[in-house]
Amino acid sequence: MAELDSLIALDKELVAASRDIKVLSELAWEPEQQVSFIANWQRGKPALPVVCYTKVDHSQQIILLESIAERAAALVHPLSEFLKDTALSYLNVARMITNIGTAGMSELSIEIYGRPGDPLTGGNGTTSLEAAKYFLSVGKEFHQGSGLKEADFCVTASAVQVELEAGLTEVFKNSEVSVVTDRHLASKAAAGATRIRLRDATCFSEYDAQQLLQHEAFVHSLTALNGRRQPTISAMSLGAPRTTASQEGLATFAELVTGAIDISRLERIAMRIIATDMALGGADFIDVFRYFVETGQTLNESYNSTMRIFRGAPLTGGYAFTKDAVYLRGMLEVHTFFRWAFKEQKLQLCEHFFAGRMTLSDVVKYEEFFLDGTLCVPNYLPPWMTRATGLAGYLAFSVFANTIDLAVLNADHQFPDTVSE
Repeated sequence: MAELDSLIALDKELVAASRDIKVLSELAWEPEQQVSFIANWQRGKPALPVVCYTKVDHSQQIILLESIAERAAALVHPLSEFLKDTALSYLNVARMITNIGTAGMSELSIEIYGRPGDPLTGGNGTTSLEAAKYFLSVGKEFHQGSGLKEADFCVTASAVQVELEAGLTEVFKNSEVSVVTDRHLASKAAAGATRIRLRDATCFSEYDAQQLLQHEAFVHSLTALNGRRQPTISAMSLGAPRTTASQEGLATFAELVTGAIDISRLERIAMRIIATDMALGGADFIDVFRYFVETGQTLNESYNSTMRIFRGAPLTGGYAFTKDAVYLRGMLEVHTFFRWAFKEQKLQLCEHFFAGRMTLSDVVKYEEFFLDGTLCVPNYLPPWMTRATGLAGYLAFSVFANTIDLAVLNADHQFPDTVSE
């Protein structure tokens, strides 16, 4: 009992110590930079943005996080490992932010999020970069051969806000999550436990509202709220970088399983991975911006896409903020996890995944604590997760379809040579 009391006390310390360590807000750029850069580009005289960051002193948090990690390592309780790993994760982020604008920031980003060239777990050596190139090639073939034209209209941030607010009531009955607009965002949206921010003055597509509802609200906000309700480890509410790949993977998988994802969304994810690799390989801000423009993005969207890759890093080439490298890796690993859980008749583990912000390893490792009540099962679940038969049908088909050799199918039915895998 004394060990559990020490665990709970240390958990509260960790939540307090991490409260002021914000990643994306510390890396944000002033919107005036965008106007100036695009004006120079249109005049044919592109110039690197001049970005000034407010230096943040996290020295006290670093000392405290080091202490928490050491004390967590000394505890006997198995859940202390979660606290230790989370403290170390925030420690790395605090150090990264301390090095903002320098090469050291990029190096720490790689340590935290990895590189596009890192191999996928269970992917037989396939990397996120190779997966990105595959999705772009598929998208190119689709656009060339489908004959379908996407609806060409702009949905405003305020319209998406209204649609999201209506959709939230399906899960959050007490207006626990609000939706606001924010002109400073580099991404189209970002979610905390109780607030979803949308980038203002931005065109959204007809797919975006459902993608944001499933991704931001029913994963990011939902897992944070469930984590806050954990009586023992409320640190499960924290967006520690160690959970980023699993969180973004789960959120993107949610788009997939609900039919909210579209080929354009996959292309955007893939392009960011390729652009991150370009930046690490020596491309500067202007080079990467040109890449996005050449893919067909608008000047404003190209700027935002480039900015999110260079946030906090030098703009001269060879450096990047590598968070975008985790999206495809996370999605593929989560998809594999759900298929494995279905095959092994352990879908309850998938439910546990929503009880807080965890890694896939955490979900498996701490199963016994959900069973004995030390950890609470999720209070909220996304609608698709509560429809067990629908999820089972999707996974059953996915598991079986994965065994089919497309080359053999092609030979049996004599498909035209133009049909590729």
